[in-house]
Amino acid sequence: MNLENYFKNGKIIVWKEIFAIIKAREPDFGAFVNIIDKNEITVIMDQLKYIPENVIKIEKDYKLLTFNMAIPFEVIGFMAKVSRALADEKIALFAISAYSTDHILVKETDLLKTKKVLEKLGCLIEEK
Repeated sequence: MNLENYFKNGKIIVWKEIFAIIKAREPDFGAFVNIIDKNEITVIMDQLKYIPENVIKIEKDYKLLTFNMAIPFEVIGFMAKVSRALADEKIALFAISAYSTDHILVKETDLLKTKKVLEKLGCLIEEK
């Protein structure tokens, strides 16, 4: 499977909400995602909706971008290519992989630059 085919005209959706990444005391089932491992609970959610009492640490002002395409498990290097392209422009990302697609969060202040980088890879950007 040719990696470039996933970028050429691949659709990316930018969510309208501004997100927070939270180290939390408990999962929040109204969140975009809860990541629960043996050491901590990470909650990613609309930053207007978090409960302050549930926060241990918080990072705010992130935009969520979803790669609106099915990415088979056999595809090698998809997120590495995204990460490298953004790193070359000094843009940090927080990556989340789901069963059939990937998502990234970038600081809201880096959104315009991020969109330009992804468009240069061949992606089409759509605001949700």
